[in-house]
Amino acid sequence: MTREQLLNQLRDILVEEFEINAADIQPGTHLYEQLDLDSIDAVDLVIKLQQVTGVKINPDEFKAVRTVDDVLDALEQLVSA
Repeated sequence: MTREQLLNQLRDILVEEFEINAADIQPGTHLYEQLDLDSIDAVDLVIKLQQVTGVKINPDEFKAVRTVDDVLDALEQLVSA
């Protein structure tokens, strides 16, 4: 998957599962401060990303994730591994 495809998948998940406006989801957007996600939402997001990408994601790998770009960086590493 390309970075753009990953961003589109992430955007779809955030819109459908968390009712976030698609226009608010930009690479530099902060997940917790700007999109109001909490730690439970983060776990739900990891589960949805696993389903979409087919890649096993260790939640510990996502503890340092703060922005949409951080999520994309982590996903790129996992998908390419």
